[in-house]
Amino acid sequence: MTAPLSPLIHLIDDDEAVRSSLALLISTVGLRVQPWADPQTFLKTFDRESIGAIVLDVRMPGISGLTVLDMLKEQKVDQPVIMLTGHGTIDMCRRAFKSGAAEFLEKPVDDERLLEALQTSVRQHVQSRQRNQADRVTRQRYAQLSEREREVLGLIVSGLTNKEIGRALNVSPRTIETHRANLFAKLEIDALAQLVRQYAALVDEDTAA
Repeated sequence: MTAPLSPLIHLIDDDEAVRSSLALLISTVGLRVQPWADPQTFLKTFDRESIGAIVLDVRMPGISGLTVLDMLKEQKVDQPVIMLTGHGTIDMCRRAFKSGAAEFLEKPVDDERLLEALQTSVRQHVQSRQRNQADRVTRQRYAQLSEREREVLGLIVSGLTNKEIGRALNVSPRTIETHRANLFAKLEIDALAQLVRQYAALVDEDTAA
């Protein structure tokens, strides 16, 4: 079996000495590093699906790190971004956080602060991807329900019994039991509490649409 790859850190800085020293530092905690000298090349070719984070220098020739950060936000890139600068200002710091930066550190970078920020960012990115994957699966299963099954699900989530749902929909309790069994199977749910926890928000969203 192939071992999973460790998280990947994209390191964008036009200074070769900085790239080399930070790449060596980051690799000491088991993270892979992809150094980039040119932010334009990074934007065109970096792996948007990888798990990890981005370390981005603010001052670079041609295009600033803050502009790159804005472009990443527009492209809905979800890897956390840690900004580095040797000449930081309050306005620059505020703009970076407003554009979604996870951290803003000044050069020369404190090694422990950078590594701590990277490890925190990677953990948060992994959790975010897991939540998004779970949400996609939940929506895919919900989409398999028939219109009648969605009606029954909405009434179950509202707290009605099979008899009450039957009266509301003008069908027999036995018919409701069949719909209930079918929707539990389609949603791959074993317990009522699990059904409410995972699907109540989707029912509300569907009702409001």
